[in-house]
Amino acid sequence: VTVLIHLGMSGRLRVVSANLPAGKHDHVDFHFEDDQVLRLSDPRRFGSIHFSSDPVEAHWLLKNLGPEPLSADFSGEYLHHLSRHRRQAVKTFIMNAQVVVGVGNIYANESLYRAGIRPRNAAGRISKDRYVELEGAIRSTLEEAIAMGGTTLRDYVGSDGKPGYFRQELFVYGREGKRCLRCETILKGIRLGQRATVYCPYCQH
Repeated sequence: VTVLIHLGMSGRLRVVSANLPAGKHDHVDFHFEDDQVLRLSDPRRFGSIHFSSDPVEAHWLLKNLGPEPLSADFSGEYLHHLSRHRRQAVKTFIMNAQVVVGVGNIYANESLYRAGIRPRNAAGRISKDRYVELEGAIRSTLEEAIAMGGTTLRDYVGSDGKPGYFRQELFVYGREGKRCLRCETILKGIRLGQRATVYCPYCQH
């Protein structure tokens, strides 16, 4: 049996002592033999837990998802091929979990900045070479964020209860109206797909 845990918008998993009393938003404990538990907290209750005896790839939560961005299946050529004839903004395109999983709003902003691509450019009009650059930017952004424990904006913590420190490394996200760290141009903010989007008008084109 496979256990799948969907964290929703606000869910988080922590490894804590089994003796630690559950808090208001703690819903499920998975007990281990060493008196530790994996505790699921979910203030907004959008998360879910699923048990499946079928091949995990066939589960409805996973079967239509795109590749992992740090896997060998993800490439600039793949993005270029999938984007042909798509008019949607490239930022919206790379945030689509059916295209690639794990590229949320923060990391989409940061990856596009690193690749020098303006977020609202049409996905279908971006060249293969630029998608290769974007693939590398997505990989490096995520690898650095993982190494630093993620990005804590409000209440995010890792499984050890510690906040993520990638926020200190953000180039554009949350910096609308401030100067670009590369060229000192004032960063612009727009909304794409109802999500906050920040970019440099000079560095990204």
